[in-house]
Amino acid sequence: MKWLRYLTIFVPVAFLLEFVPALKNDLLLFVVCCLGLVPLAGFLGEATEELSVHTGPKVGGLLNATLGNAAELIIAIVALSQGKLELVKASITGSILGNLLLILGLSLLLGGLRNGIQRFDRQAAGVAASMMTLAVIGLIVPTMFEVVREVQFGTLDLLSTAVDDPALNNLSLGVAAILIALYMLNLLFTFRQPERGMGGHAGVDAKLDNGEHHVARWSVRTAVGVLAISTLGIVFLSEFLVGAVEPFAEALGLSEFFIGIIIIPIVGNVAEHIVAVQMAIKNKMDLAITIAMGSSMQVALLVGPLLVFVSLLFGPELTLFFTVIEVVALALSVLIATIISVDGESNWLEGAQLLAVYAIIALGFFYLLANVPEAETLRMLLPGMG
Repeated sequence: MKWLRYLTIFVPVAFLLEFVPALKNDLLLFVVCCLGLVPLAGFLGEATEELSVHTGPKVGGLLNATLGNAAELIIAIVALSQGKLELVKASITGSILGNLLLILGLSLLLGGLRNGIQRFDRQAAGVAASMMTLAVIGLIVPTMFEVVREVQFGTLDLLSTAVDDPALNNLSLGVAAILIALYMLNLLFTFRQPERGMGGHAGVDAKLDNGEHHVARWSVRTAVGVLAISTLGIVFLSEFLVGAVEPFAEALGLSEFFIGIIIIPIVGNVAEHIVAVQMAIKNKMDLAITIAMGSSMQVALLVGPLLVFVSLLFGPELTLFFTVIEVVALALSVLIATIISVDGESNWLEGAQLLAVYAIIALGFFYLLANVPEAETLRMLLPGMG
């Protein structure tokens, strides 16, 4: 995927669009930031892979498990600092859905078309599926808790999760702590049974496609330098991107919710997604499923819960209260991914099924708040919605 490196040219272009008044264009800035974040996220992943070679499998596995979704985490933290809690929640949901449905679906579809019936470790997939089920439970409980409370007090608003409920805040912190602890237990299990671990991250030139030992191409100093520069670049471009979300949404008639749930998650993980699909095409389904489901697990059990605690630094607290349609979509996605992976075999039709579910969910999210006046009318027509 060396061609992704050429997208690095959009990084300085983003700075020019942001700081040169004569070139200011929010619509173009958003697109350029998206393109510039792709190679930066890839470099960050590649630097992590190189450090893993130097540190050995134990520490390397820990690096991959904690930095695999660093780009998404940085974007979300920047959004939190600007008070865009709904955008952050949408990006968490979108990242999980994207990995479970879009990326896994593409992997199964293209891999099946190329290789026919493909097989993988059903036990490893089963562990990942059970962990994702527990993660979804961790999102459903706070959501149902708050819905019941709003029904009880007559303040239910199905189109917004922006509430000020101290009980919900405390519940979210508790659930987030439990999910993070569960993720740590999963790491412990993975280290003790590395052949069945679900994790890992792919950079721009990840060497996951051969059975040979990965020999380090960068020194530790170079890897750390690339990691630091990539992280800094992602921070700046994330700041530009989040600032341009609202004007971009208005210009195209989209909701910020749709941008957060579809566009931003794809931008933060393009390099890793491409590697997953490549592995499936090369008939390495264990690696493809490891990347797709492992990334979903990391977002659901580490990134999302961690953001709940990070939000304490910025004022309004991020909670695990999601819209009902989000938790339903997550639950159904985990269910179909589990059904498909339970037999340890895959084919192109199962990939098409996952992609169909993703398309249906994306259409639902697109039309949910596509027309703001209609949403306001809905609030007026339905009693008890504020």
